[in-house]
Amino acid sequence: MNAFPPTVGIEAVNAYVGRASFGVRELFAARGLDDRRMDNLMMERKSVNLPCEDPVTNAVNAAKPLVDALSAEQRDRIELVVVGTESGLDFGKPISTYVQDLLGLGKRCRSFEVKHACYGGTAALQTAAAVVATSPVPGAKALVVAADASSVAARDTYWEPSQGAGAVAMLVGDDPQVLALDPGANGYHSFEVMDTLRPRPDLEAGDSDLSLMAYMECLVHSFRAYRERVPGADLMTSFDHLVFHTPFAGMVKGAHRRLRRAESPAPPAEIDADFADRVEPCLRYTAQVGNVYSAALYLALCSLVDHVDLSAPKRLGMFSYGSGCASEFYSGVVTPAGRDRVAGRRIADAIADRRPLTLPEYELVSDLAVRRMAGVRDHAYDVTPYADVYEDRFAGRGLLVLDKVVDFHRRYRWS
Repeated sequence: MNAFPPTVGIEAVNAYVGRASFGVRELFAARGLDDRRMDNLMMERKSVNLPCEDPVTNAVNAAKPLVDALSAEQRDRIELVVVGTESGLDFGKPISTYVQDLLGLGKRCRSFEVKHACYGGTAALQTAAAVVATSPVPGAKALVVAADASSVAARDTYWEPSQGAGAVAMLVGDDPQVLALDPGANGYHSFEVMDTLRPRPDLEAGDSDLSLMAYMECLVHSFRAYRERVPGADLMTSFDHLVFHTPFAGMVKGAHRRLRRAESPAPPAEIDADFADRVEPCLRYTAQVGNVYSAALYLALCSLVDHVDLSAPKRLGMFSYGSGCASEFYSGVVTPAGRDRVAGRRIADAIADRRPLTLPEYELVSDLAVRRMAGVRDHAYDVTPYADVYEDRFAGRGLLVLDKVVDFHRRYRWS
C-alpha cells in the first residue's frame, strides 16, 4: 500500500444529532428492562426526533452548514446528490430531490437515493467517490447524506434504548482531508439473511441474535477479502485506528475481540488495550446519540477524529455493515487539516445542547412519530402538544421542520 496516495474522498463532514434526548438508564427503568444489560449496551443517552422531523429534515439539517460554507462557484461544482437511507418516504420518489431543492443546489445535478439498511451510507459514499473520480469536470463534487429516522419506539424491547435519530452529511471531492479513500482497497462480504428489517413504515423487526452473528461473520470475511486485495495488509500494523458500524457501542467491543481472535490472537488484556487505543474513541458519540442506522459508521468516524491525536496523517480501517446483508471493509487517511474541519462543526457541543426529555414528553413524541412516516397522504404538523420542547430547541434556530403533507407531497419550513 502506498504511503498516503492522492485520491478522492470526504472533504468536509457534519452530523445532525437531533435536538432532544432521553436517558437510557431512565428508559431501562421505565420499561422494566434488566439493567445488567446496560454494560453490554455501553450507552448513556439517545437522540429523539420530534414528530415534525423526518429523514429529509435530518438530512438537510446535517448538510446545510456544509453547503452554506461553500462559495457560489464551489456549490455549482456539486454534480451529484445521493442519500443513503433505510427510512425512505416513497417507493418511487427519492428524498434526495427534497434535499437538493431545500439546499438551493443547481439543477445540473444527478440525484438519487440508495437503500441497503445501515450499509446505505457507505453505498452512497463509494458511489459518489467513483462518480467524482471519473468526472471530466475539474473540481467536481458530490453531496452524500446518510439520513434516517427510527420507526415507532420498540417499547418493552432491548431495541428501543438504541434507537437514535440524526444524519451525517459528507462533501466528496478531490481535497479529501477528512478521509482520503485508498483506491481499490475494499473487501466485501454479502449474503441473504433476514436479520433486521422494516416491513412496514411503523415497524422495525428482526432477530437480534441472528443480526449479531451476521455482523461478526461479515466483519471477519470482509477483512479477509480486503487483505487478499491489498498486498501486505495486516490488522495490527496497517491501521492507526479502526472505525466500526455501531448499532450500539457494546456490539463493537465484541466485534473487535472476534476480529482479533481471527487475525491476531492475543491474551484478553492485550486485546482490551488495543480496543481502548484504536477503537474506543469512535464510540463516544454513539454512546450519547444511539443508532443512526445508515449514518452510524460516519458518526463513529466523526467521534474518532474528534477524540484522537491527529498531529500527523493516520490511516483508518473502516467496517460497514447493513442487515439483509451487505458489508465492506475499506480504508482511508485522515489528516490534521481534516481534524480541524471536523472540530469546526462542534458536534460535541450539539450533543450537549439537546433538550433532555421527561418520560411523559418522550412517550408523547414517540406516540406521534407514526404521522411523519411514509404513506401519510394529508396532515398538518401542529407542534402544540410538545410546544415547550419545540420552543426551547427549535423556534428561531433556522432548522428545517416538517410543516404539512398535501396529497402525499411533503412541505417543509424553517423554524
